[in-house]
Amino acid sequence: MKTDRKLRLGVNIDHVATVRNARGSAYPEPLRAARLAEQAGADGITAHLREDRRHISDEDIDGLVNALSVPLNFEMAATREMQAIALRHKPHAVCIVPEKREERTTEGGLEVAREENRLAHFIAPLREAGCRVSIFIAAERAQVEAAHRIGAEVIELHTGAYCDAHSEGRINDRDAELERLGEMAALANDLGLEVHAGHGLTYDTVRPIAAMPQVMELNIGHFLIGEAIFLGLGPAIVEMRRLMDEARE
Repeated sequence: MKTDRKLRLGVNIDHVATVRNARGSAYPEPLRAARLAEQAGADGITAHLREDRRHISDEDIDGLVNALSVPLNFEMAATREMQAIALRHKPHAVCIVPEKREERTTEGGLEVAREENRLAHFIAPLREAGCRVSIFIAAERAQVEAAHRIGAEVIELHTGAYCDAHSEGRINDRDAELERLGEMAALANDLGLEVHAGHGLTYDTVRPIAAMPQVMELNIGHFLIGEAIFLGLGPAIVEMRRLMDEARE
């Protein structure tokens, strides 16, 4: 499969909703953040509608679907409720992620290899509805190959272990994770899958991932929303875009 040097940036706005919900108020508005992200050069918007609605709400999804001019990447658990919502809205993309109510954020990738039959049947109606189906997985050969077998068009490689090792100063672990991510990106590309990556990426960790020629899209949220406190959302996104482009060159 040929690779393209253009690297897209998807901005995840979940944690704008986290701040809003902390006070139970109507602000800050995730939709406003999405519009600012568009203006700053985001190629898409990611929003995760969790089963417990801890941040993004059903109303947020309604607003995003109706107002965005860039693609919406709808993150969701593999449940019938979420499947029905996705089929009603038919977003540009759906990303199937693991979900536990007790976790603070998504931990690890989806276990595809053990649930091939269920997941193959689960994503089939989404593909038939015209949604691009992505599977969020760890950088493991078994998961990449299983994602290919069930009919996913895209995988998103979980970069959290790499980012954690970097922030904790575990250089050998960081380098090993980075090597693994590169190998699995190449494998997925050879299988005909489009490759995305995300989770925990910062200004300090984005360059090596952005430099991987098979990676077509990065999805980044928590760090950008945090930096927006200090820089503003637009400038924070512009700086991330600059670092990605430099790495790609």
